[in-house]
Amino acid sequence: MSYYTKNKNIIVLIWKILILSLVLLVGSFSWSQNSDNNFNEPISKTIEKIEELYKIRIKDDRNLLDDKMLDYASWRIQQGNLEASLTAILAPFDLVYWKESDSVYSIRKFDYTRRTLHVGKNRLNYLNSLYSNKMEWEDRKSILKSCIIDALQIEKASDLSNPKIILTKKRKYKSYTVENIALEVVPGVYTTGSIYKPLRPGKKNAVILTPNGHFGDGRYRESEQIRCANLAKMGAIVVSYDLFSWGESALQFPSEYHKTSIAQTVQVLNGKKLLDYLLKLPQTDSSRVGITGGSGGGSHTLFLTAIDDRIKVSVPVVMISSYFSGGCSCESGQPIHLCGNGTNNAEISAMAVPRPQLIISDGLDWTQNVPELEFPFIKNIYSFYQAKEKVKNVHFPEEGHDYKESKRKAMYQFMAEHLDLDLSKIMKNGKIFEEISVETENQMKAYGSNAENFPKNAIKDITELYALFGQNFEKRKHE
Repeated sequence: MSYYTKNKNIIVLIWKILILSLVLLVGSFSWSQNSDNNFNEPISKTIEKIEELYKIRIKDDRNLLDDKMLDYASWRIQQGNLEASLTAILAPFDLVYWKESDSVYSIRKFDYTRRTLHVGKNRLNYLNSLYSNKMEWEDRKSILKSCIIDALQIEKASDLSNPKIILTKKRKYKSYTVENIALEVVPGVYTTGSIYKPLRPGKKNAVILTPNGHFGDGRYRESEQIRCANLAKMGAIVVSYDLFSWGESALQFPSEYHKTSIAQTVQVLNGKKLLDYLLKLPQTDSSRVGITGGSGGGSHTLFLTAIDDRIKVSVPVVMISSYFSGGCSCESGQPIHLCGNGTNNAEISAMAVPRPQLIISDGLDWTQNVPELEFPFIKNIYSFYQAKEKVKNVHFPEEGHDYKESKRKAMYQFMAEHLDLDLSKIMKNGKIFEEISVETENQMKAYGSNAENFPKNAIKDITELYALFGQNFEKRKHE
């Protein structure tokens, strides 16, 4: 046998051994994955192991873990990485964890609008990596603006050259008037609200939109009337309008439809169409347009400012967050937060740049981290325009989720400064004094106390509303 042949046989033998070993290895792996031992155990037991391992407490107040079994449960625990362990264990059941403190976590159902602070921080870090100057930000902003408009589908709405308008008789008070309006925004669909005007004959006035949030009694509530009336005293024409299927809007579409995705589209459209109407009035100044709202109204303050350059000053209240995008479909029912491969309300807020913006936050809701987290992010984008002084944050660490006196006073001063309003009109003895005539709900109804002025062409079928935007309600309902 030659040297070459001998070595060739040895090489072939080695290859056979390697192939046999590989077959045995694969067979062993297949057996282990398909054996009857799936290491299955109750997820609650796995959670107990995590509590012991990491010395924490995990609450399941809603009994979301009951009767749930998990394959390879303990194998999913990663020593040294609590959050990765919890994610691996909870994700198969569409559950998530919520960090309440360093030692206490709770279990919740997955909610795409409400994430954790950790997720918010990571998102801002990622967004910061996308742009470092004005040109890069302008490219990003252009992408976001186009996508938000498409996601909201507002351009699918039929344009009304001659919309129907219902205006009630004006009520005259000290330094201002109030009248109610029902304005047709698309064929057969109306927005309802109240317009506050200053008593300043012959003078041009600023315009301020005040989209409503999910506060009790909507635009009828006293705090909303106080805000609008005092802005009117200062020299602005102010419109406060109902949420979709809230207040008088519910006469057209019952409240059960408030949490549909079309609500977000209609509410943005309501603001735009009311602004169209107000800017056609001879006593308005189109160069001085502001917007402010709290909670859900804060969301719509962000959205309208982001897509409508006519708005020059914005004051979003208790809504800026990097990890919460609104708990209602009227704020997040359309996929605007998926724009640009993922955005959030902090980045949407920054789309106001370089226009003046006051961000009002508090210590007892999802805006509690604004001074340290979201505001520096937004301010950095303003720095691309050398406009850091145009964005401000007023934070109330001991206050909660509302738009009450302290927050209103901060807003009045900002609006006065940037919309050339007369703050002295609401001052008394050197302090802001909120004195108005509070109206009843019936006084504020555009359709009348018994809906006697309800428009005859108003549609009431939600499927017809979806069809106006080229959508199928039944299909959307089951998606």
